[in-house]
Amino acid sequence: MDRGPLIDDLIATRRSVRRYRSEPIAPRLVDVLLEAAIAAPSPHNRQPWRFVVIEAPATKTALAHAMGTRLRVDRLRDGDDAEAIETDVARSYARLTGAPVLVLICVCTADMDRYPDEQRTQAEHTMAVQAAAMAAQNILLAAHANQLGACWMCAPLFCAEVVAAALDLPIGWEPQALITLGFPADAGKPYRRRPLAEVTRYPDRRS
Repeated sequence: MDRGPLIDDLIATRRSVRRYRSEPIAPRLVDVLLEAAIAAPSPHNRQPWRFVVIEAPATKTALAHAMGTRLRVDRLRDGDDAEAIETDVARSYARLTGAPVLVLICVCTADMDRYPDEQRTQAEHTMAVQAAAMAAQNILLAAHANQLGACWMCAPLFCAEVVAAALDLPIGWEPQALITLGFPADAGKPYRRRPLAEVTRYPDRRS
């Protein structure tokens, strides 16, 4: 059976949803999303992704406070306006604590290849990060397919050690992104994209 239009529709209609209804997500549904995540491609089939599912309000609150404190410190050091900083901190706190479920996407390179030089070492790490990103995209699409809203947040990259401490992550789990999940309270904003011609080259095509 040709299922092409289904995935095309999922990709075209997915939106970043930041506001959710309060109803919980069944644990089995969360597992469905994670099963989709681990179906993503990975380098050498090493599967360097790791996931932390955060559901308890107290854990979400502790994480939001820790990340907000670090955000405030960094922004104050940058010399930014204090009122604008507090607005950003409050927005971040609301997004993290207002989602029924958070999924932290991590990378673990323990099983990746080892090289004596920096260039190949960095390439290997980048491959692991790319795999985790593909797993995260599968979560976003699977959430949309199951009538859930979701939003990708890269803030953990800016405070990885804070996130690791707040969640007591195992050694070697590198925080990459948070995905907020819930039943959508709104449809999300339509996205805007550059025209394909601006971002694509076809060196083998001839007019």
